[in-house]
Amino acid sequence: MAAFARMVKGQVRNYSAPLDMAIPASKQKYIPSSGSYPKGFLVSGTHVGVKASNTKFPDLALISSETPCSAAAVFTTNKFQAAPVQVSKKTLQSRQGQGIRSVVINSGCANAVTGKGGLEDAVNMGKKVDECNGLSEPSTIVMSTGVIGQRLPISKILNKIPTAHENLASTHDAWLTTARAICTTDTFPKLLSRTFTLPSSPGRTYSLAGMTKGAGMIHPNMATLLGVLCTDAPIDPSALQSLLTHAVSRSFNSISVDGDTSTNDTVAILANGAAGGAPISSPASDDYTAMQDILTSFAQSLSQLVVRDGEGATKFVTVRVQNSPDYESARLIASTIARSPLVKTALYGRDANWGRILCAIGYTQGVAPGTVVPERTSVSFKPVDGSPVLKLLVNGEPEQVDEERASVILQEEDLEIVVDLGGGEKGEQGLGGEEAVYWFCDFSHEYVTINGDYRT
Repeated sequence: MAAFARMVKGQVRNYSAPLDMAIPASKQKYIPSSGSYPKGFLVSGTHVGVKASNTKFPDLALISSETPCSAAAVFTTNKFQAAPVQVSKKTLQSRQGQGIRSVVINSGCANAVTGKGGLEDAVNMGKKVDECNGLSEPSTIVMSTGVIGQRLPISKILNKIPTAHENLASTHDAWLTTARAICTTDTFPKLLSRTFTLPSSPGRTYSLAGMTKGAGMIHPNMATLLGVLCTDAPIDPSALQSLLTHAVSRSFNSISVDGDTSTNDTVAILANGAAGGAPISSPASDDYTAMQDILTSFAQSLSQLVVRDGEGATKFVTVRVQNSPDYESARLIASTIARSPLVKTALYGRDANWGRILCAIGYTQGVAPGTVVPERTSVSFKPVDGSPVLKLLVNGEPEQVDEERASVILQEEDLEIVVDLGGGEKGEQGLGGEEAVYWFCDFSHEYVTINGDYRT
């Protein structure tokens, strides 16, 4: 009986998506009840049944603009790039980032490592959407997510694309359903929107909306995630690509769940200019600078939802590396800490084992000479409740750690780890004070359970 009880307990998934797709109570707070969506964009989420086991949940997402858009995207660097990645790259290059109308996404099958047939399937998905839009030239970005190495049930998808097009709408419910349609092991749909203004048109309101998916196989460059951002601000294609690249480097490429990078990862942005105003084109303009800050902040908030939904995750951790001679060295150190299994398991076990953090700092590859000097390195835990930081190491000297307070801090869902490479106030050692931030989660027993039987 004891053995049976242990077996049953092992089947209980405390942090993963329930089989009925119900959103866990702890994740309900991340679901927006309303939104401010960009003008001229319509969306829909439709059930296809890409996976035979999915008998009722939406798994085909369609995002369309009523007018042609500037478009840009950032793709996975994995050498086994999925068919939709290859096709979408070609579409954007041939159109030079102009005249894009739609994004179509299926979940349940990645259409990755599927040969020439997979490429044809991706092309046909985009072509079907273009036909629904009355277009003859490729004008659709295609994305897929799910199991690698299996062909799409392409006939089922193509038959449902007209239905998805007919159901396009601009309501909040439509956006939320569309965000849900791209989920795989996610426990909740990830959707954000906000309004903003630009210096050249202070009286004009613009909107920015975005959805993303991802819970596992997450680490730059990039990860098993998809993202679509839409804005009604007018932005020229060349400016849009540089804006997105900057934003992604500090958001979707600054998160980690498990250190793995996949084959399908794509983050795309469409800008249709429907809200009017002068187009953003020059990086020297005030509008460009403002848009860069707005887009980066928005992408950070959206990408952090991926970490909060990490497979089996119980903690959301920010690691901030300060007082570095250059940004890239700080980013490499933050990334190394974020993907360390020993750091992640210690956090899951609520163990203030800061030695594991020090080890990760010390073996980080590629940092500039002189970046890491033990005698001027400090590490601390920063509680999210605003109480004083818990110092663990100061100028290379270990502190007498209050284990009881450390345990209390580590019981919270959110935690910040601060690594100061200068050993004092910013700039005190003449290092320049560069800072990088990464967001990651812990490793739990649940992560192994989820990924042990993901395919079967």
